[in-house]
Amino acid sequence: MAEYTLHCFAQSGYSYKVALMLELSGASWEPVYTDYFKGQTRTVDFRETMNEMGEVPVLKHGPTRLTQSGVILDYLTETLGTFGWNDNTERREILRWILFDNHKLSGYLGPLRFLRCFTGNGETDVTKWLEGRAVNAHEVLDKHLQGKPFVVGNRPTIADLSLCGYLFWPDEIGIDFTPYPNINRWLSGLQDLPGWKAPYDLMPGHPLPVSA
Repeated sequence: MAEYTLHCFAQSGYSYKVALMLELSGASWEPVYTDYFKGQTRTVDFRETMNEMGEVPVLKHGPTRLTQSGVILDYLTETLGTFGWNDNTERREILRWILFDNHKLSGYLGPLRFLRCFTGNGETDVTKWLEGRAVNAHEVLDKHLQGKPFVVGNRPTIADLSLCGYLFWPDEIGIDFTPYPNINRWLSGLQDLPGWKAPYDLMPGHPLPVSA
């Protein structure tokens, strides 16, 4: 029986952040499919027994149940001893970039990708606005990565794993990554880490049924 259980689905960038950390860390873990597109996270049972916020990822580790990817990544750093910080100054810098990601990068890329890839509604004023905000976040990250192999320090941390969560789906997001050479170099470096896997190879639920 696996030590860690991750409730997730293949299209979830937030779940991917956690799944990738577990995989890269060589953890004993297993994914449990959550059928988001058929409304499983919106059921009373899911909200009462798994996550009152109606979201994945949900990580179970013994008696511990955690939600929100940033919290889970922080917890896994402590329990697995990987992708962490050397001191409190570094820990705060890692947290700073995780918050930036959740508010400014994944926070815009997630809904942009959902609207473009899964709703079939085409381009709207909303997708144009989301793309503009996402492009701004790309520019910030690309500038920060100039001359740096990783986001914080000279090794990958949970800041990198958080920020990359939606960036391996450029075609589905619909943003041209060509203007961001530092992001492209950084993503290639993450892909070179032993054990790296793409989102659709790491979690269940791909491809979606036509009816979804």
